[in-house]
Amino acid sequence: MTTGTYLIKGARIAGGEAADLLVENGYISAVGSSLQSAGATVVDADGLVALPGMVDLHTHLREPGREDAETVETGTRAAALGGFTAVHAMANSSPVADTAGVVEQVYALGRQAGWAEVRPVGAVTVGLAGERLAELGAMADSRAGVRVFSDDGMCVSDPVLMRRALEYVKAFDGVIAQHAQEPRLTEGAQMNEGAVSAVLGMTGWPAVAEESIIARDVLLAQHVDSRLHVCHVSTAGSVEIIRWAKQRGIKVTAEVTPHHLWLTDELVRSYDPVYKVNPPLRTDEDVLALRAGLADGTIDVIGTDHAPHPSEAKECEWAQAAMGMTGLETALSVVQHTMIDTGLLDWAGFARITSTVPARIGRLAHQGQAPAAGSAANITLVDPAARWRVDPAAMATKGRNSPFAGRELPGRVVATFLKGHPTVLDGRLNTPLADRAGAQEPAPARPRES
Repeated sequence: MTTGTYLIKGARIAGGEAADLLVENGYISAVGSSLQSAGATVVDADGLVALPGMVDLHTHLREPGREDAETVETGTRAAALGGFTAVHAMANSSPVADTAGVVEQVYALGRQAGWAEVRPVGAVTVGLAGERLAELGAMADSRAGVRVFSDDGMCVSDPVLMRRALEYVKAFDGVIAQHAQEPRLTEGAQMNEGAVSAVLGMTGWPAVAEESIIARDVLLAQHVDSRLHVCHVSTAGSVEIIRWAKQRGIKVTAEVTPHHLWLTDELVRSYDPVYKVNPPLRTDEDVLALRAGLADGTIDVIGTDHAPHPSEAKECEWAQAAMGMTGLETALSVVQHTMIDTGLLDWAGFARITSTVPARIGRLAHQGQAPAAGSAANITLVDPAARWRVDPAAMATKGRNSPFAGRELPGRVVATFLKGHPTVLDGRLNTPLADRAGAQEPAPARPRES
């Protein structure tokens, strides 16, 4: 693979000191001041923050089978515009990604699209039915190299199956990402169980339905000494259980969505199905606990849970509406608003929760590297002073179900570099990285003297 040479001038690396970055052949070859390179394309980054490309552990790309909602092409365009250089595609496609053949198809579609690296998530059970384990080993050994497995959208509620899955993935350093939802406690549930559900007369979704599964699963992970990842944590009690588990040395990581860091069940009073999501929007108390848990490291990462739906699945009565929200193109801004602008995190912390740690959990060694000489050139340039108004119709995703529609948000992705190639420039889609199926990774560029 050959990519162009780019000289990024004056970017604040992870919000720190300003420096120039020289990008050659997919790698950062030099970091310093007043760098020069004949023939390089200069990118003026004065006032911009340079971050490692963002990595999402929780994206729904819908393909194969639900191309009316999203495709790998449209979803990864949205990812690039949102500053992501890698996304993990959840398994609840049609057919379900429960075989080596399906995950390889998703992987190939990502390489052909060229907007972001697509890492398929394999299903834990066949057809997400929760009855028998899927082909975990075959998916791990496939060209897609699956390391994250999840029945997201469904909980692996059988404790014996969950134990067996945790034991199985140890053989190839995999991780089980659990959708924590006790099914018997959430039958017919429409929103968070609490004061608002009582007023609205809707069947409530109790916090304990999430917390009880997390408590069980951290003990199972401890028992078999395996890796557990908790998807979309949404309650204050869940944060406390995960904090307790980490204090005991249990191998558990957790994610929170941007929307759970801001929005509450008070919005459901509008009966607007755009606010219907799984897990449901919770209370102010939960939001504050989630922010505190993310700030202190109890919650490890941001996972967008980007869940696009066709308009007809959301423009209907609440009870019939699909659950889910789009998130790839608003994630950075929402996290800046809730975590950085509130003083809970700085940009270095932002890089940790959106790139470095998710890449480590997904075992993507070439992603999440801090911009430095010799590191892979997966880079996001952000203008933290910019403000923009969310217009779902103008987004790259097919989904129009953004809960932030009409809101003014801070921060804007100015450029995204995928393996040294600018997929986004000046805040707009540029060109994809050409399909490299079968090509070898380029040798790391030798760091220059700065």
